[in-house]
Amino acid sequence: MTRVLFIILANLLFITHAYSQAKMSIDNETFDFGEVEWKQPGTARFNITNTGDKPLVINEVIPDCACSVAQWTTAAIAPNDKGVIEVVFDAKALGSFHKSIAILSNAEALKYIHFKGKVVEKLKDYSKTHPYVIDGLRIDKQEIVFHDATKGERPTFEMSIVNQSNKAYEPVIMHLPAYVEMEATPSLLEHGDRGHITLTLNTELLSNVGLNESTVYLSRFTGDKVSEENAIPLSAILLPDFSTLSETEKSKAPRLEISMKKGSISQALATKGSAKCDITLTNTGASTLKIMNVQVIGSGATVSLKKSTLQPKQSARLRVTLNKKTLNKQENQIKVLLITNNPNQPKTEININY
Repeated sequence: MTRVLFIILANLLFITHAYSQAKMSIDNETFDFGEVEWKQPGTARFNITNTGDKPLVINEVIPDCACSVAQWTTAAIAPNDKGVIEVVFDAKALGSFHKSIAILSNAEALKYIHFKGKVVEKLKDYSKTHPYVIDGLRIDKQEIVFHDATKGERPTFEMSIVNQSNKAYEPVIMHLPAYVEMEATPSLLEHGDRGHITLTLNTELLSNVGLNESTVYLSRFTGDKVSEENAIPLSAILLPDFSTLSETEKSKAPRLEISMKKGSISQALATKGSAKCDITLTNTGASTLKIMNVQVIGSGATVSLKKSTLQPKQSARLRVTLNKKTLNKQENQIKVLLITNNPNQPKTEININY
């Protein structure tokens, strides 16, 4: 994209923003890698929240150099929902670096985020780049989360591993579900060696849209122990495929609107041990809305839905019931995931604080 075209596009998006109420909030606008090992790509992750009252659309993410490649949430992010921007830095040049990334969205014409650090020939301290430890193996991530995908797509997830034990190991992830494939490079890690495990999601083997969860185990070799100490949660969301819809059909799509009845959930939990939260779902679109799946993310809550098919202007009640005894005490939020037949926003997350 030339500089002139970039400026024109930014100005057009600024004009659009005058009529938009989407708002982009980023948890940390500068990602600090610290030290990065030479020729070992690193990933900067930026969590996005739409704090406005209209859907947020990230149109493009543009790093300021060819040393970086960006991926981001391309689906519209509903109010209060979250998205992510990930930028992979190739680390091919030694020395300090400070890079900028331009974000074009309907929230504002142009916003910059940054990442910085220093590329060194050999890392001496992996505590920052690989903060999680499992039996002498240091890893850079403590959960496996695939990007949302539709049937036929094969998204990948990469985990970096450093062997800081005194033995050589063949790292493996045990108890993988059938829809996930694994490859370790190299297959054997000597003391001090660094490697990667690449996981590939085979969406053809997922039968239902929505959240698919599993617990897997990072092990030092095949047949190693399995316990809570080496457990890693794995999740993937399968979205419905709208690739065959025409532009006319998309323009007449259904649209889900949510209104939550305010209530003192915390007080009810404290006095009664349980609480109910009623949410009104309304189809404000031009065709039939089908709620294809409703799921609770987190423990201690159940959901009930009066009606899963809504004609234009029709509404239905979604009731969420929280049980104090089974809620996760480490969290203060329950998420409800809705998958619909709206091609413009098939996934909606509702956050309920307690």
